[in-house]
Amino acid sequence: MFSRILVATDLSEASHRVVCALESLKSWGTREAILVSCFNIRDVGSLAPGLMELSKPAFEKQKKLLEEMGYAVTAKMVLGLPQIEISRQAQEHDCSLIVVGSHGHSFSKDILLGGTASAVIHSATRPVLVLRLNGLDPEQEGAACNCLGHILFPTDFSDNAERAFAAVREIVRYGAKAVTLLHVQDREKIERHLKDKLETFNEIDRGRLERLKADLVSLGARDVDIEIPYGNPKKEVVDRANRPDISLVVMGSQGRGYLEEVFLGSVSHEMARRSKAPLLLIPALR
Repeated sequence: MFSRILVATDLSEASHRVVCALESLKSWGTREAILVSCFNIRDVGSLAPGLMELSKPAFEKQKKLLEEMGYAVTAKMVLGLPQIEISRQAQEHDCSLIVVGSHGHSFSKDILLGGTASAVIHSATRPVLVLRLNGLDPEQEGAACNCLGHILFPTDFSDNAERAFAAVREIVRYGAKAVTLLHVQDREKIERHLKDKLETFNEIDRGRLERLKADLVSLGARDVDIEIPYGNPKKEVVDRANRPDISLVVMGSQGRGYLEEVFLGSVSHEMARRSKAPLLLIPALR
């Protein structure tokens, strides 16, 4: 599914715990990892060679961790603009997935989410796996990523959601048994003029979700739930993503209405900031 991945690291304790969480990706058929640490030329300038030398022990430690997990590892320390360089390295090495952590700080500042990672996600033409950490305590082992656990799939039935569902199908092929299919009826859009149509909308959308369920069951899923709540999509999706039984969220990175829900402009943006579960974002075709 994702045979070769790019792991973006800023060499912080948080990014170290991201690396620790990656062993389960082998269940998706991942065998190669490109470990990239990019020093932001705007921040380090002529200090880059010295900072890279000082960072080598931490970098080698993360490389060794991945090798001990059984990955073939290519490790690269580079200088540039991280949001551009990470995507360029993913393309150069033909990586099928980019992995980033949800926070972390080091010499090169904000390489992970909240800074560069949000830019990487925004411009990505390849799937991005976001691993969120609960804090910066070095004693914490990291964001566990149970790739074949309980999958949450929020959908708005857009073309990008269909692309994301293809990823869910592959995850089920690899052995995931539990999936929750979620479509939120947007209260703000429906309440004022379409409330009398809600029952009809629910019936139509349940039929759509039932077809997705039948597809997953045919591939081996045993426990497929359907949920169609009425409320704020951001809140409803985040609330479900943060349930303790959810181990992975898979969703498209752009929904309906290009101007209204530009990538990271709506639910996927909220999820990248607030989901405690690992988040697999599937980009739209560009």
